[in-house]
Amino acid sequence: MERGKMAELESLETAAEHERILREIESTDTACIGPTLRSVYDGEEHGRFMEKLEARIRNHDREIEKMCNFHYQGFVDSITELLKVRGEAQKLKNQVTDTNRKLQNEGKELIIAMEELKQCRLQQRNISATVDKLTLCLPVLEMYSKLREQMKSKRHYPALKTLEHLEHTYLPQVSHYRFCKIMVDNIPKLREEIKEVSMSDLKDFLESIRKHSDKIGETAMKQDCRYNQWKIIAKIFFSLLLSPNIKAQQQRNLDNIVSQHPRISGGKKSKKEVCASSDVEVKNTSPMSEQDSGILDVDDEDEDEEVPGAQDLVDFSPVYRCLHIYSVLGARETFENYYRKQRRKQARLVLQPPSNMHETLDGYRKYFNQIVGFFVVEDHILHTTQGLVNRAYIDELWEMALSKTIAALRTHSSYCSDPSLVLDLKNLIVLFADTLQGYGFPVNQLFDMLLEIQDQYSETLLKKWSGVFRNILDSDNYSPIPVTNEEVYKKIVGQFPFQDAELEKQPFPKKFPFSEFVPKVYNQIKEFIYACLKFSEDLHLSSTEVDDMIRKSTNLLLTRTLSNCLQNVIKRKNVGLTELVQIIINTTHLEKSCKFLEEFITNITNVLPETVHTTKLYGTTTFKDARHAAEEEIYTNLNQKIDQFLQLADYDWMAMEPGSKASDYLVDLIGFLRSTFAVFTHLPGKVAQTACMSACKHLSTSLMQLLLEAEVRQLTLGALQQFNLDVEECEQFARSGPVPGFQGDTLQLAFIDLRQLLDLFIQWDWSTYLADYGQPTCKYLRVNPTTALILLEKMRDTSRKNNVFAQFRKNERDKQKLIDTVAKQLRSLINSHHS
Repeated sequence: MERGKMAELESLETAAEHERILREIESTDTACIGPTLRSVYDGEEHGRFMEKLEARIRNHDREIEKMCNFHYQGFVDSITELLKVRGEAQKLKNQVTDTNRKLQNEGKELIIAMEELKQCRLQQRNISATVDKLTLCLPVLEMYSKLREQMKSKRHYPALKTLEHLEHTYLPQVSHYRFCKIMVDNIPKLREEIKEVSMSDLKDFLESIRKHSDKIGETAMKQDCRYNQWKIIAKIFFSLLLSPNIKAQQQRNLDNIVSQHPRISGGKKSKKEVCASSDVEVKNTSPMSEQDSGILDVDDEDEDEEVPGAQDLVDFSPVYRCLHIYSVLGARETFENYYRKQRRKQARLVLQPPSNMHETLDGYRKYFNQIVGFFVVEDHILHTTQGLVNRAYIDELWEMALSKTIAALRTHSSYCSDPSLVLDLKNLIVLFADTLQGYGFPVNQLFDMLLEIQDQYSETLLKKWSGVFRNILDSDNYSPIPVTNEEVYKKIVGQFPFQDAELEKQPFPKKFPFSEFVPKVYNQIKEFIYACLKFSEDLHLSSTEVDDMIRKSTNLLLTRTLSNCLQNVIKRKNVGLTELVQIIINTTHLEKSCKFLEEFITNITNVLPETVHTTKLYGTTTFKDARHAAEEEIYTNLNQKIDQFLQLADYDWMAMEPGSKASDYLVDLIGFLRSTFAVFTHLPGKVAQTACMSACKHLSTSLMQLLLEAEVRQLTLGALQQFNLDVEECEQFARSGPVPGFQGDTLQLAFIDLRQLLDLFIQWDWSTYLADYGQPTCKYLRVNPTTALILLEKMRDTSRKNNVFAQFRKNERDKQKLIDTVAKQLRSLINSHHS
C-alpha cells in the first residue's frame, strides 16, 4: 500500500509539474521556450507530457471551432460584400487605367521637359560643385605659383612663409586631390632647397665681409678719428681760454687740425639708430636687396661729405634671412653653431698679422681696420639679432683678439727704429682702442701696452736726437756768435734764454759769449720734450704721469745722449784748445738754462715742480760733467802742446858761455801760452787759474826732467846759465799774470824747484845748503839732494874732461876736491834720509 501511495503521490507531482510547464509554454514567448522544453526532456515522463500536450491541443481546437461557428454568418456576409466591391473595383481600375493612359499621353512632353530640366539641374549642381572645388584649389595653385616665383627671385624667407601657409592652411582643404599629394611630397624638397640656398647666401656674405673687413674698419675708425679731432680742438680751445700764455706749439697744432679738416662731421650711430637701421634692412625684401650678399658699393666721399656709418656699408639681410629661415625650420641652433664657428675661423685669419707689417704704417692700419671691421660686424649682429651671438661669445672672441693683437704689436713694434713711425703707430693704436671702446669693448690692456711702446719710443727718440746733436756739434765753428743788428740779437735771445746787461749796452757789432750750438741744442731739447708730449696725448694719463714721463725721458736725453755726444767731441783727437774753451763756456750757459727747461715742462704739463714725487732734471750734472771733462782735456792738451814745444829744445850742454837771451823755442812757448790764456777770459775764474797753474807746473816739471834726463851726461856752467835764462823767462811769464785771480807770487811757485836748484849751482852756495838742510827756513828747501847729486855728477864729469891738463893748477884741484866733497856729503844725506 505504501508503494501504491508513493506512486500515487509521484504521479500527482508529475501531473502538477506538467501542468505548470504547459501554462508556462502558453504564456511564454516562443523565443524563450527552449529551456522549458529542455526541462521536459531532462525528466523521465516526457511520454506522459506528450499525452498531456495533445490533450491540451484538442481542447484548444474545440474552443476555436466553437468560436468559428459563432461568427460564421458574419464571415459569409463579409465575403458577399467583398464580391460586390470587386466588381466596383474592376470598374474603378478600368477608369484609372484609361485616365492613366490619357495622362501618359498628355504628359509625354512634360516628361521630356522634366528630363531636360533634370539634366540641367544636374549640370548646374555639377558646375556649382566644380566652382566650389576650384574655389578651394585656385588659392592653392596661386600660392604654389607665388612660391615658385619667390624662389626664382631668391626671396627665400617670404617663400618659406608662403610654403608654411600653403602646407598648413590651403593643402589640408584639398588634400584628396592628386596634384595636392604631389605638392605635399615636394614640400620637404622645397624646404631643403630654401635651406641650402639661404646657407649659400650666408656663405657669400661671410666671404664678402671677410674680404671687406678693412673697409668696414676704416670707416668706423674714420668716424672715431673725426670725433677725436673735435675733442682735440675743444681741448686746445679751452686751454687757450684758460692759459693766455699757451705755447706757440699748441697754437700750431690747432691751426694744423683746423686747416686739414675744414668740416668734420659724422660719427658712430647710437645703438638705437643701429637697431632701427637693421630693422629697415630686415623688412626690405625687394629682389635687388636680397641679391646683395655683403658689402654695398660706396663711392669715396669728399672731405665735405659725412662719412657713412659702418653698418651703412654692409647689407646684413642674408644673415637675418638665413637666421629666420633656420628658426622657422627648427634648426636655429645648427645655424648659430655654424655662424659662430665660421666667424671664429675668420677671426683667427684676421688676427694673423702679415710678416712685413712693421715696415710701413699702412701695414698696421690695414691690420687694425680688419680687426675693427670684424668686431663692428659682430657688435651689430649682437644688437640686431636675438641670440645669434651673445655677450659671452663676443667677450671670448675679444679676449683672444686682444691677446693676439698685443703679442703681434709687441713683436712688430720692436723692429721700428723711426720715432715718427712709432708715434704714428701709437696714434693708430689709440684710434683703434677708442673706436672699439666706443662699441663697448674693454681696451685697458692696449693702453697698458702703449706705456711699453713709450719706452721704445723714447729709445728711438734718443737715437734720433743723438744724430741731431752730433750734427750740431760737428757743424759748429766753436766761436762766439757775432751779431750785427738788433733783429739778429732779438732772434737769438728768443731762441735761448740769455740776459746780460753789459752785452745789451754794447754797440753793434758785438758777440754772444757762446757759439751757435747752444741755442740749437736748447731748442732741440725743447723739440724732444714736444715729441715726448705728443706720445702722451690721448693715453688717458694724468698731468702728473705725463710730467713724470717727460722728465724721465728728458733726463735720459741729457745724461746719456747729450752727455755722450759732448764727451765724444771733447775726446776727439783733433779738438783744439779754443774749441774746448768754447765748450766749457757753452756748457756753462746750458747749465744755467736748465731752470728754464724746468719752467717749460711745467708750462706744458701744468704740474708744479714743488709737487710731491716730481722728477727733477739732471741737466746741471750733465753739463758739469761735460765741463769737467773739457777742463781735463784742456789741461791735457796744454801739457801736450808744451811737450811739443819742448821737443824743439836744442841745448848745447857743453857751451862754455850762455847766450844773450832765452831760447827761441821757449819764447814761442810763452807766446803760445799768453795767446791761449787770453782766450780764457770768458772761462770761469777757477778753470782759467787751474789751467794756467797746471801748464806752469807741467812746464816746470818738464824742464826739470829735461835737465836731469839720462841722455844729458855732462853739462857746463854756461849751459846751466842758458837754462837759467829760460827759467827766468818762465818766471817773468808767471809774474805777468796771464790769468787774473792769482794772489801774490802764487803762479811763480810752480817754478820754485827749478829756481832754487839753479841758484844753488850758479851761486855755488853748497855751504848754506848743507848747513841748513832739513830746516824749515832753509834757503834751498825745495832742492832734493838726489837731484842735486845727479846734476853735480854731470858737472864733475865735464870738469874732468875739459881740465885734463889743468889739473896741476891749484884752483882747479881745489874745485874738483870741493865737488868730490859735496858729492860725498850729498850721498851721506841721501843715505841718512833712506835709513
